[in-house]
Amino acid sequence: QVQLVESGGGLVQAGGSLRLSCVASRRLVSINRMAWYRQNPGKQRELVAAITSGYSTNYADSVKGRFTISRDNAKNTVYLQMSSLNSEDTAVYYCNGRWSGDLRDYWGQGTQVTVSS
Repeated sequence: QVQLVESGGGLVQAGGSLRLSCVASRRLVSINRMAWYRQNPGKQRELVAAITSGYSTNYADSVKGRFTISRDNAKNTVYLQMSSLNSEDTAVYYCNGRWSGDLRDYWGQGTQVTVSS
């Protein structure tokens, strides 16, 4: 199994920045793909950004050019740097990882990001 723990959420003004972190309980190199998703009440969880073990990345169109996903294998941590935030970015952000040991998806508990206008 894999435990994922997010941190870094909070309240920020529109136009501001935040960095989310996700620490994995296993070596990051054993997790094929790490991703950030977000969800608002009554809505489906949506992919924000993903990064593979080979450092390939992809982003939702709504965050391209504003968000950057990165990984530090030495720290078993994935980051989501968010800038130029707007009210539509308000959501609970979840870290996701697919472990090579069982090919299952694992989720963190979520961290709230609130952007005030």
